[in-house]
Amino acid sequence: MINLERYNYAVPPSLIRKRGVSPRDHARLFIYDTARDTITHDRFYNLARYLPRNTLLVLNNTKVVPARLWLKKEIGGKIEVFVLANEMTPRQKEIPFLVDRKCAVGQKIFFPNGAFLVVRRQEKNKFFGVLHGQTKRDTLSHLLARYGATPIPHYLDGADVAERTLRTRYQTIFAKSGAAVAAPTAALHFTPRVFASLAQKKIVPAELTLNVGRGTFAPVREENFQTNRLHAEHIIIAKSVAEKINRARARGNPIAAVGTTSIRALETAFARGSVRPFDGETTLFVYPPHRFHVADILLTNFHLPQSSLMLLVDAFLQHKKSEKNIGDLYAVAIQEKYAFYSFGDSMLIL
Repeated sequence: MINLERYNYAVPPSLIRKRGVSPRDHARLFIYDTARDTITHDRFYNLARYLPRNTLLVLNNTKVVPARLWLKKEIGGKIEVFVLANEMTPRQKEIPFLVDRKCAVGQKIFFPNGAFLVVRRQEKNKFFGVLHGQTKRDTLSHLLARYGATPIPHYLDGADVAERTLRTRYQTIFAKSGAAVAAPTAALHFTPRVFASLAQKKIVPAELTLNVGRGTFAPVREENFQTNRLHAEHIIIAKSVAEKINRARARGNPIAAVGTTSIRALETAFARGSVRPFDGETTLFVYPPHRFHVADILLTNFHLPQSSLMLLVDAFLQHKKSEKNIGDLYAVAIQEKYAFYSFGDSMLIL
């Protein structure tokens, strides 16, 4: 098993950015060229300067849903409900959720408009309920939009950012499908200006969907190495997108994965020499050593210590035969006062 202490580090609290920069593309960009072993510091709006012409940019277009609710128990008292929307399928009737206090099977949990969840069953700390008492308009998505809050990670608590702002800012500008409970943060820095500059170099996007789950914030545990599995996340790669990626690879055009979610999706969908259309769950755990089959370039943020995301990025560095490991790069980033985590700055690995 890998020594996880290699992935432990201390980041000064002042470098944990609590809200996104404005404009988005003014975030800093840390560029590491693995072939030349050089580090360059710039701003995200200059991303096009560093990507090769004709690069295919693979983006995760998942949409973060306001999955955190404060409801009332049938017997009185408030209860916080975290809807695991990323685990649901379109036809699924049972709603998986977590709670912050005691909850029993058979209990009713009420929304302010009178709709309610009936708790049907429990699996460990996860509950499953069915929605009742709602009108035709009161679908789960409608109730979440009306009463829910954006599920920001714990290290952003106390940021004092209005919910109206979070629904826009903790969301990529191209989010359109799926249901995530965490943002694909590497893509938060994109703006129309950035896409326009990329287009001038014939750098075009290809969009897939990976519904990010709460497990993205979890530290790696021994059982992950024993089972060779991580938390499950749902992926959708349309046939047209798979074909677009495969055509780019056949032409020798570089593939740039935006975020660890995109690269996880690509590695999951790769089989027998090509990316295949995909609609299902992945439990893929990527850690060193790992041979990456699709992406040549990775755009990512600075991740939590001992997280699966750190291991994936370090595996990519090793795959690129990098002189530096992720610990070396993070040490430079801290010294240069880059911002870390969800609203932090960006790292480009060439």
